[in-house]
Amino acid sequence: MPADLLGNLFTLLMLIMLQLVLGFDNLLYISLESKNAPPDKQAYARKVGIAMAVVLRIILLFVLISLIEAVQDPIFDLHLGKFVHGSFNVHSIIVLLGGIFIIYTAIKEIFHMMALEESHEKEKNTKQKSLGSVITMIIIMNLVFSFDSILSAMALTKVFWVMATAIVIGGLVMIWMADRVSDFLAKNRMYEVLGLFILFLVGIMLVSEGGHLAHLSFFEHPITPMSKATFYFVILILVVTDIVQGRYQKNLLAIKRKTTTIPVKEGKDA
Repeated sequence: MPADLLGNLFTLLMLIMLQLVLGFDNLLYISLESKNAPPDKQAYARKVGIAMAVVLRIILLFVLISLIEAVQDPIFDLHLGKFVHGSFNVHSIIVLLGGIFIIYTAIKEIFHMMALEESHEKEKNTKQKSLGSVITMIIIMNLVFSFDSILSAMALTKVFWVMATAIVIGGLVMIWMADRVSDFLAKNRMYEVLGLFILFLVGIMLVSEGGHLAHLSFFEHPITPMSKATFYFVILILVVTDIVQGRYQKNLLAIKRKTTTIPVKEGKDA
């Protein structure tokens, strides 16, 4: 086997693993966003949204290869005395807007969960979106998340077919995983809160990354991006906390049942 081909195959394997690692946060958003579609169309929305996003990712890859400098070059500066400084490019603006939108989505859904059951039932119909709007949001956010993975891929190789193949395989795995994540959340509703807080954390990570790309600083303190190691560590803490909280609550309920005496009715209605 030629050395170049062997090297390309090894790079392809690394890129596929990179796509899967970086795609976790995207996968969570897709699973939660697809719930806004009509129930019988949710799986279809996930599959079509991811498939179309994969095609657009390949197009975006071609565009970034051709126009990488235009994407990275500053387009405007922001200077407000000693309060705010920044230099924004296309990449930083897209990541910032994506992060802000995800934070807004997570907070909105958390408030929906905190509302009364009656209010939740009344808002269920207004909350539901059309199939087209859900697919559009999945595609847009998929492209927002794809910037980092594509730029990371371009740092590892310059071979277009290797990067495109990794994107396609990563997309197929995401289609397979999205249904399973959505089914898990549907069967285990208590984990939806955990998922929303993880999604909120994803938005914070994107905002910090976008601020770093824009060289944003507040009161002469620059914004530093949240590392992936920190991101996954915080997720681990959230998951462990949720598990411990759940088991502790079950133990309290079991103790309450044992200590509570249930009055027995002496007679029955005729």
